Amino acid sequence: MDDKDWIAGAAKALAIIEAFDEEHARMTPTAVAGRAGLSRTAARRYLLTLRELGYVDTDGKLFWLAPRVLRLGQSYLDSARLPRTVQPFLQRITATLQETALVAILDEHDVVYVARNGVNRAMAVGFVLGSRAPAPLSSAGLVLLAFQAPESIEQWLASYPIKVFTPHTYSTVERLREVLGEIRRNGYVVTDQQLELGVRGVAVPLRDRHGTVVAAISVSMPIGEESPSAALHRVLPTLLETASLLRNLV
Repeated sequence: MDDKDWIAGAAKALAIIEAFDEEHARMTPTAVAGRAGLSRTAARRYLLTLRELGYVDTDGKLFWLAPRVLRLGQSYLDSARLPRTVQPFLQRITATLQETALVAILDEHDVVYVARNGVNRAMAVGFVLGSRAPAPLSSAGLVLLAFQAPESIEQWLASYPIKVFTPHTYSTVERLREVLGEIRRNGYVVTDQQLELGVRGVAVPLRDRHGTVVAAISVSMPIGEESPSAALHRVLPTLLETASLLRNLV
């Protein structure tokens, strides 16, 4: 990018917004400055500007994100072609399998769910629309990682901080590397209880007309009495058929 086209203020404002997360929900300007790589004075000015625009709120000492921030994500969901294109196909998956169907993309260390169709039952499982999760903890995230270039996979593994959520979570880089190799060879993945006990996921890559993996289609379901092989036999053909139908549309 040409330096003359770079708007530093826009980058800094976004860095301020991205500084907030679950562990840093309310912060002083000093804390925000440290996380955003700015001086305290600059961070305070950006925070006050964002407050005036409605994106943050404050009690005079601490600052936190305001609901208006959700408009940024909603703008993507409303305007992006991928979520709108896949939604009817997810409805078809749910009608066929009676399971929650999702489409996700990769964003650095996380997977982000950009389309979803749930089932009409009290204990529906699966991520909500727009939610994020560490990529290795979901079937969709593992598929998206597996079909990157080998050198990109190694760089990703070297930078990823392992997070263990259940006794079944892949807890070493070596095991993750093994799993990603298996997924690449098989063309699909079945995961059990990586992030949440009692939940299973099955995912396949979604390719565009050029063969590039642009997203992952997955089904999330309660494990119940069904074995992994039985779940795969029941779910995989529908996912593969859907990915094939979408290939010339995304």
